Amino acid sequence: MTMPKSYELFIGLRYLRAKRRNRTISLNTVVSTAGITLGVAALIGTLGIMTGFKEDLQAKILGTTSHIVIQDRTRDSIADYDALASKVEQTPHVVAATPFIYRQVMLTSRSAVQGVVVRGIDPKREVRVTELGKNITAGRLDDLEPGPAPEAAPATPRVPAAPGTLPAPSNPSGIALGKELALRLGLTVGDSVNVVSPVGSGASLNNVLMTPKIRTFKVVAIFQSGMYEYDSSLAYLSLAEAQKFFNMSAAATGIEVKVDDIFQAAEIAQAIEQAIGFPYWARDWMQLNRNLLSALKLEKTMMFLLLVLIITVASFNIISTLTMIVTEKQREIAILKAMGATRRAIMRIFMLNGLIIGVTGTAIGIPLGYAFLFLIEKYWTFDQTVYYIAHIPVHIQALDVLLVSCSAILISFAATVYPSLQAAKLDPAAALRYE
Repeated sequence: MTMPKSYELFIGLRYLRAKRRNRTISLNTVVSTAGITLGVAALIGTLGIMTGFKEDLQAKILGTTSHIVIQDRTRDSIADYDALASKVEQTPHVVAATPFIYRQVMLTSRSAVQGVVVRGIDPKREVRVTELGKNITAGRLDDLEPGPAPEAAPATPRVPAAPGTLPAPSNPSGIALGKELALRLGLTVGDSVNVVSPVGSGASLNNVLMTPKIRTFKVVAIFQSGMYEYDSSLAYLSLAEAQKFFNMSAAATGIEVKVDDIFQAAEIAQAIEQAIGFPYWARDWMQLNRNLLSALKLEKTMMFLLLVLIITVASFNIISTLTMIVTEKQREIAILKAMGATRRAIMRIFMLNGLIIGVTGTAIGIPLGYAFLFLIEKYWTFDQTVYYIAHIPVHIQALDVLLVSCSAILISFAATVYPSLQAAKLDPAAALRYE
């Protein structure tokens, strides 16, 4: 007598439902399925939140910094930056390029002193490379460029300035400050701030004592990038004013570049290096932020491995469930073997049991994880003045869902190997001896 070819699945489904006299197997089946479900939902929820945070941070970084930065390997400045920027823009996949100056200075106001990084930029070209123009919350970025000098007014008696106030020149150049930096210095648009460069132009005693260079600027814009590190330690000057202040003549620190595909920035940077040659070198945004991005990637990987343990624990319930089924169904297994069922067929019956539990738990866990993320994103809000985000960023990647699903099903399948082998080794004569 031969067995029909489709009997393994039919018998496997029947074995998952216990008889009235023994409901333990049914309960264990439900517990095993619930464990897989919760593990899959937790994994999808965690990976979705971590991916959302990573992409939100990435967007904030690229909103203030460029995709690629070009500098000179041998010097800290580039003299022919306009010609170099034009050559870079001819490289395939390059959208725009603009020069910049990068220096560290100290800002002083009536109430505070703060060390910051000053970037000299061309406002009109900068907005083509970064999102700085969209981050302005007060004032205008175009006001960084100095306006025409006011006409001479009739002489008036000079009133002494109040103690601790800054001198106000007749037509000061503009400066843009980060939101947190402006709050720390107690400044707003229209106020004056002193910029102090530790490396001045004057020297004495054979350059042992340096005279710092001090100049007053007017706050013309305040920006908010969404990253505290940038908003609390970054200021912008016009390129021309930065060149004058830092005695750089007609030079720039480097070239900022925007590309059409941020994930191909490394390859485009290599193409730029080949096009412009030595001594210039190009670094992409991933290389410039390698430590931060590597830490986020490692954290996501470790969270995935830790949460996979939830599914692994649930797989032990699958082992116990199948072991109990094998113990209870010894007579039925012996009859199947006596009717011609092979050892592989018996193994397939119990492996299908485990796979049914794994697939069912995964199928329920995926929409449950999506529902969890939907509720988190919609109803869990934050105070932006404290956390810098209004809600938890969420982004679910199809690759993550596929990875979680495959992991859950593979772990469920692995849990079926031992009970299936025990069922396949069962001796029909021994099982039916006392029947």
